[in-house]
Amino acid sequence: MEAILYIAHGTRSKKGASEAIDFIERVMNRIDIPIQEMSFLELTKPLINEGFKRCIARGATVINVVPLFLLAAGHIKHDIPQTLSSLQADFPHVEILMKDPFGVQEKILDAAAELVRNSSGQMDRLLIVARGSSDPDIHADFSQIASGLKERLGIDFVTVCFLAAAEPSLQQGLDNILEEGTGIVFVLPYLLFSGLLSAEVEREVNRRKKAGRLIQQTGPLSQHQAIEDIVIERASSKKIVIF
Repeated sequence: MEAILYIAHGTRSKKGASEAIDFIERVMNRIDIPIQEMSFLELTKPLINEGFKRCIARGATVINVVPLFLLAAGHIKHDIPQTLSSLQADFPHVEILMKDPFGVQEKILDAAAELVRNSSGQMDRLLIVARGSSDPDIHADFSQIASGLKERLGIDFVTVCFLAAAEPSLQQGLDNILEEGTGIVFVLPYLLFSGLLSAEVEREVNRRKKAGRLIQQTGPLSQHQAIEDIVIERASSKKIVIF
């Protein structure tokens, strides 16, 4: 019997964990498969091992793993596959099929651009805030994301900063883009859910607002219906990756 195991990142933020759980439950309600379980890579329960074992306890012999990750960095390339490989060794009779992360795709760029337009009204410059990674593929992905949003929003200045593991940092990115002119700056946290990282972005944006700077931001990407639709497409797709 087939099952779906959703894997989100996890967070220490109660608000972020609640958002992720509510999101996954909405997805589950739209998919006609009896065995569906959620799990988290870290910081939020249930973890992957527990979610996996719940699927088996409910009779699963094929587990379709659906990672709720925007891009393919270390967690997708190493951490999740390692955990699944260990589980495969413990449960050799269970077939594990892992789906792709979201990747850079038109639907997400369209959704991100709509979130920005609906929140800002008018802007001159856009700062995309990424989680951050030392993986070079992530930097190539964000180059595409920046170009795609620049085209969709019709603005000349779009740049990217990172919350960890890469430069420029959030503080550097904000200071740099604010120095580029006097018009309205808009900040797009390229994150699926709220959490400690999005709270950090909000703090830095509010600090500059209090200093009189013209700056606004949007919420996480999962606020747009298109993200939920994409997860359902991923869960229903027959395409897999080998771990």
